[in-house]
Amino acid sequence: MLRQLLAPRDLTPGGLVKLVMWPLALVTVVDMVYYKAIPGHHTNDFQPVYTAITAFLRHEPVYTANLSSVDPHYLYPPGGTLLLAPIGLLDETSGRTIFLFLNLLAAVLAVHLLLRMFGYTWRSPLAPVAYFFLFLSEALVNTLTFGNVNGLFFLAEVVFLTLLLGRRDVAAGVVLGLTISIKPILAPLVLLAVVRKQWSTVAIAVAMPVLTTAIAWPLAADPGRYFVHNLPYSLQVRDYFNSSVSGMGAYYGVSSITTLLVRGILAVMVAISLWLLYRYYRHQELFFVTTATGVLLTAEFALSSLGQQYYSMFLFPFLLTVVVKSSVLRNWPAWLAIFGFATYETWHLHRWPAFGRDLEYSRTAFGWALLLIVVCCVLSDRYLAARRQGRLSDGIDPPHLAPDFPPRDRDHAGGS
Repeated sequence: MLRQLLAPRDLTPGGLVKLVMWPLALVTVVDMVYYKAIPGHHTNDFQPVYTAITAFLRHEPVYTANLSSVDPHYLYPPGGTLLLAPIGLLDETSGRTIFLFLNLLAAVLAVHLLLRMFGYTWRSPLAPVAYFFLFLSEALVNTLTFGNVNGLFFLAEVVFLTLLLGRRDVAAGVVLGLTISIKPILAPLVLLAVVRKQWSTVAIAVAMPVLTTAIAWPLAADPGRYFVHNLPYSLQVRDYFNSSVSGMGAYYGVSSITTLLVRGILAVMVAISLWLLYRYYRHQELFFVTTATGVLLTAEFALSSLGQQYYSMFLFPFLLTVVVKSSVLRNWPAWLAIFGFATYETWHLHRWPAFGRDLEYSRTAFGWALLLIVVCCVLSDRYLAARRQGRLSDGIDPPHLAPDFPPRDRDHAGGS
């Protein structure tokens, strides 16, 4: 048995991948949790959340922070405060530790569900590769080290997509609505339900934030202050810790006209991509939903007032489409873009500090922008080629696409 474990015979290519990648994935998660996440970071997203929640439970004012500082601020609405209130029943240290592991487990479960969505199980060679990529990503590392809620939101995103594809409209609306009640980062996904005419999902997702706010209003000491103090601040473009196009423009002093022009060009490319996806791929449900999710969220991060690198965790369903034959990510510029916003590596260079600082501060914005450009170019090229060849009625996929890879462990309901 020991000989077979250490030097197994007759390995398939998939078996070899698993043999190599599972140990790397497991060691990486241990290193990430115990070396990075538990010790924490000088940026502490959990502390202002905990302070606000405990103030809410004591019926004290919540929205009292000085928003002119660069420290993390509490920006969740009253309904989100209500939903997060159980955290305040613990002391801060225990609350942070439990919150950290809940986010870690949520991210692990999200990848498991995502693999199942695409027709794979944990026995697939794709599983350790996916986990290894997740554990190395800046998104998960900083979500845990900062004490952020993004791991739970990642799980909610995958659950929402699964329910949406399964036409479980009410449950999908509840899940998405709960996330919007806390922070609206996944709000653009309502458009998926709109174009798929899943109206119950739309109605519930929109109603949930209103309902939670109505419940929280009489329980909070200063709920109205959120709308006049914190909400306007969260809609402003800030010039620090902001990787959106507007944030980069503000940081480097780019003229507002130039920034608006860049945002406009990218917005047009996003519109073209979404139209082509809807027109020619909406019947390939899994591919359409996950790719459109990636385009919508990347556009939000790049074109809104605030985009932070660890938001890229929500692009993971899109990145996994690389295994699907119709994928728009089977090219090297796409993965150059993904490297820009996914890696935890730092580009601060001791020999060329100014150049290294510019690389480090701008790589996420350039990665998101390049990804939007790649998607638009790939889909537009497919459309133009199909029109030249007179085969638009059959779709725009090239005639000789490489098949799904690796082969699926089982069939899935979402279609390819």
